[in-house]
Amino acid sequence: MEKKNNPGRLHPVMFAGTGSDVGKSIIAAAFCRIFLQDGYRPAPFKAQNMALNSFATPEGLEIGRAQAVQAEAAGVPCHTDMNPLLLKPCSDKTSQVVLNGKPIGNRSAMEYYKKNKHDELRKEVYAAFDRLVARYNPIVMEGAGSISEINLRETDLVNLPMAIHAKADVILVADIDRGGVFASVYGSIMLLSEEEQKHVKGILINKFRGDLRLFESGVNMLEELCGIPVIGVVPYYKDIYIEEEDSVMLQTKNLQATVGKINVAVVLLRHLSNFTDFNAMERDPRVHLYYTNNTDEIHKADIVLIPGSKSTLSDLYELRRNGVAQAICQAHREGSTVMGICGGYQLMGQEIYDPEHLEGRIERLPGLGLLPVTTCIQQEKVTRQVSFRFRESDQICTGYEIHMGTTVPVDGIEASPLNRLNDGTDDGYFINQKCMGTYIHGILDNAAFINFLLAPYADKLTQTSFDYQAFKEEQYDKLAAHVRNHINMPLVYQILKGDA
Repeated sequence: MEKKNNPGRLHPVMFAGTGSDVGKSIIAAAFCRIFLQDGYRPAPFKAQNMALNSFATPEGLEIGRAQAVQAEAAGVPCHTDMNPLLLKPCSDKTSQVVLNGKPIGNRSAMEYYKKNKHDELRKEVYAAFDRLVARYNPIVMEGAGSISEINLRETDLVNLPMAIHAKADVILVADIDRGGVFASVYGSIMLLSEEEQKHVKGILINKFRGDLRLFESGVNMLEELCGIPVIGVVPYYKDIYIEEEDSVMLQTKNLQATVGKINVAVVLLRHLSNFTDFNAMERDPRVHLYYTNNTDEIHKADIVLIPGSKSTLSDLYELRRNGVAQAICQAHREGSTVMGICGGYQLMGQEIYDPEHLEGRIERLPGLGLLPVTTCIQQEKVTRQVSFRFRESDQICTGYEIHMGTTVPVDGIEASPLNRLNDGTDDGYFINQKCMGTYIHGILDNAAFINFLLAPYADKLTQTSFDYQAFKEEQYDKLAAHVRNHINMPLVYQILKGDA
């Protein structure tokens, strides 16, 4: 990555959307890397995020994974000020509310959107932004959903009210691949108040397919309609891999097992969380990884990975109901490796017990019985980054923990930890190289551990290692180049310096 030296204060910039899933997170990550390359010290910010995919900061606090990815693209450590408010859905109607990295309870949507409670949350997110802007330049902000949800205007914490507080220049991002781009852009702007419209300084058309020259007249039409410049039209891409914010598309990765690679099945839980645990293996050329809850697909796997879950007991009940629990146990009996991470580790034990009903109505269920451990779900949430060594390895690895619950060996069984943390404590349980569990998210981002996990299948391998960190850096640079090539960056800098 070539980095220039280019001082000078820029306005904060917010990438807001005409709707959800228009590509705001990825565009924000791209600009974080572009500003870093151009000599600035950027940092991401999203006042409120809703996602099951989270990350632990160096201080041991919890933020949305998307902002952790954007911070990585910006080359700075992630911090709760980058995402002060995180909502982790527990059901269709309730979410765990995480404020400044710590859970403050579960709220229904109706409770959450009460104005008096929102006023307190607004103070918190504004304070987080004010702290962040004093340390970084520029702040790359991300909106949420559509900027024009007029029924939620009074309680909106993340879009135009946040931009107005931040004195940010807003770039409206629209997904042309969905169709109706003219209506979505023009309608989004027209539904804003006069004061809000003043902050929208540019339009970015995202996910274009085909010949860009065919949309030149469309750019002119949008600029005439809206009186706002189009800063660029970014083509759709397929060969750049950036961590996704949510697990909406995991089913599309449900591919058949293949010959010539190590087949790795990730069990597709209903409340699957932190699916980014598997991104490194998904890109590893030695591995064919797929997500499935099909019992036949599980039987064909060399390695079965059980991921984390936001509702472990509910997912355990579903696995028993649909036959996947039995398929996992049978695959293990027939020689497949089974490994659980966080909630998946809990599922592999003898029993899960939720005495305070923190997850829901189910109080106790027998686990898969693959590990001689039991889990008690507890109110206190563990969030921290960790360094560790696994089994006999001298390699220092890194990861993070985000879980509610304590897992211990059953009475009469000795501890057999998978990992020894640098603080001297133990983690996980290890039966053998084909049966193990851990609380550490990101364990599979460590090349040494992946090599350990794949070792029983070495006869299938033609390539021996994969550097995921180097791969990610390459992808951030490729993303930045792709976006930069299709954006009028001189115009962007004019806007952010107040010259346009």
